[in-house]
Amino acid sequence: MRWLVGWSRATADPVTGARGRELQPVGAQLLWAGPDPLWAVGDWRPDEVRVVYADPAGGASRNGNGHGRGVPGAEAYGQAHPYAGGAAYDGSYDRRQHGTAAPGVTGFSFSGGLGGAGASGAARDAGGVARLAVLGRCGASDAELRLGLVAARGGALRHVTAWPGSYTAVLQIGRRITVLGDLAGARPVFHTPWSGGTAYATAALPLADLIEAGLDVTHLAATLALPDSPEAIGDGTPYLGVRRVPPGHALILRDGAPEISGYEPTASLASGHHQATAADAEAAVAGVRDALVEAVRARLAQPRYVPDPDEAPAPGIGADLSGGVASATLALLAAGLPGMPGTLPGTPGALAGERLLAVTFNDLAAGGLALREAELERARRMGTDPRLRHVVVAGGPEALPYADLAAGPLAGPLTDEPGAPLVIAERHRQRLSAGGADHLIGYGARQVLDAHPARLADLLMDRRRRSLVRPVAALTRADGSAGHPALVPFTVPLTVYRAARRLARTPYQRAVEDTAALLLSGTLAGAAGGPLDASLAAMAWVRPGPAAGWLTGEALAEVSVRLQDAARRPWPLERPGQRRARAALARQAADFRVYEQAVAVPSQRLHAPFLDNQVVRAGQMLPAALRVRPGARAQVLREVLSGAGVRELPPGWGSGSSPATGPALRAGLSTALDPLLDLFDAPLLADAGLVEARVVRHVLRAAAQGEPVALDGIGDLVATEVWLRRLLARRGSCWTGGADAPEQRAVASGVQRLSL
Repeated sequence: MRWLVGWSRATADPVTGARGRELQPVGAQLLWAGPDPLWAVGDWRPDEVRVVYADPAGGASRNGNGHGRGVPGAEAYGQAHPYAGGAAYDGSYDRRQHGTAAPGVTGFSFSGGLGGAGASGAARDAGGVARLAVLGRCGASDAELRLGLVAARGGALRHVTAWPGSYTAVLQIGRRITVLGDLAGARPVFHTPWSGGTAYATAALPLADLIEAGLDVTHLAATLALPDSPEAIGDGTPYLGVRRVPPGHALILRDGAPEISGYEPTASLASGHHQATAADAEAAVAGVRDALVEAVRARLAQPRYVPDPDEAPAPGIGADLSGGVASATLALLAAGLPGMPGTLPGTPGALAGERLLAVTFNDLAAGGLALREAELERARRMGTDPRLRHVVVAGGPEALPYADLAAGPLAGPLTDEPGAPLVIAERHRQRLSAGGADHLIGYGARQVLDAHPARLADLLMDRRRRSLVRPVAALTRADGSAGHPALVPFTVPLTVYRAARRLARTPYQRAVEDTAALLLSGTLAGAAGGPLDASLAAMAWVRPGPAAGWLTGEALAEVSVRLQDAARRPWPLERPGQRRARAALARQAADFRVYEQAVAVPSQRLHAPFLDNQVVRAGQMLPAALRVRPGARAQVLREVLSGAGVRELPPGWGSGSSPATGPALRAGLSTALDPLLDLFDAPLLADAGLVEARVVRHVLRAAAQGEPVALDGIGDLVATEVWLRRLLARRGSCWTGGADAPEQRAVASGVQRLSL
């Protein structure tokens, strides 16, 4: 896991004592010193960390070659870079990177210095320092970073978030520090009060260790009861006292005092909505194409990474090729754009030349499905492209969900937060181990490009009833295939229209209060039966999650109190469809963050271009009437590929993704039933007062026998229980100090029972 951490205090005096001067993160590299230090922790690559400086007057920075040569303090990252002409080598990581990087992206890039002669003591007089640190994959050159620094000094924070890629930016102007996350939430920022100021990080666990935080059981209850509702989750984390900066916001610290400020423009409900024309739709699709191409190009422009011979990923860049439209779009774009898309000639696995490594997963244990077989056939057809080197990874019973529980719940890595990807980690790790050192995946495409069902209410608010015809007809066909085809054409359109109209007419405050009362009553609906039921359930301001029905009354009551508090706060200036879509995207991004940590393959980087800021912004410009059309995502991505020169696509492109997760989850649950029952024999969730062990065991047995049960809810419960056990079994801390400094560790007192 990689993260950055720093702090800001009310005074410029250095922190002293066992918990101050000598306190620093374990395995950290100092990016800048002074009263407000910043560290990078973890296995960062040299080209993933860049720092630029500006002089006090805001002009061009000194020594702006961007290569770290002759920069005082650059030796903290290893030896000098002898491959400044293209390939970069950093001895501290024992890795080589090949290829031509973007301008100024060789090694740890510094424009200015890490203090410099006579300037390192107080960071060039903290009142006049101006510097910008960018960590992650950023497609901006050093000149663009310096321009962004100058713009941010004038207050244009949004400019710093507009570059291609996925990254975190830390800006310091004097004693003011600004930390910017991303729009989706895949690169979040956390903060906590500490030592008379505020500490911040891109991971919650290090801050929890710093303040020795306890477990926030109420937050765990909220994530299980209302997983995609910001009204219940808010800005909390599983650790008491550690807060999260919402997506699309910046953390601004002035002399240690925190302030949360949004950097995206917001529109009032009173201003009305512009009726999109055909030209607007074409411009929006062109914006998605340009943003996606730039996002992929930002990955292709990076130096090629060659892992050690004994490490799993192949050298260079790879991509998923599942047969679905999202992963196929990224693979074809990466293979077709100019440059060096794939592995390096002469490296292992590159005997066929410079081609993009495309990986397809073939699940042999979940049972044959017609849709899945069609996707595999499309992947095989696309894999014949001469620009691709197609690899098919066969997954047996060892790749089913929950399979890694056979080795015990403590066998996997500890993630920063709990999440459903914990139960499918081994399944995806097998596929990714056959991928590239930099691997593209289509995570988040559905949430960025598709329409949330609540968008139908937005169309009714705009009096655009005609735009409901196509999505309602698609739901009618989907529900008719399940049974009662004679009644469906009459009942489904009326049912969908009533649900959308009810949502459009329901005030936000009343909807939140009604959900709070529903949780108190305990009369929660069961699992959704099909596409129609799922769409109807999603047409609500706030809705319970799939695991809510198995929580205890005490847990539901505590979450209900949170909803009642939210109902008394000012209403959001958003339409229901916009708010629900934004919440769904935030949850998907949070799941991606857990996924990235849980399936981590050594020396591999996962890239999800659909979650980049510019792609998310471009997706937000798509008109709602275009989004709600059946197959809109496939059509948009087809036009993206056509604009990039890829016009030959296999038959059946965009015909619908297979429900692969359902059969695989049920098969994995049946196979791992005994370890799951042992896991919930004496669960920590029961010690916390969130569930009753006998209820969960009954649900597990019913699901294994094929009864209609919310499988996603079971996954949430199992993932949270596994995460709790790994957290409590953890030894050590993220921080180190002198001999007189005690070990600082989060949740040292164990799980405390929920109390009203």
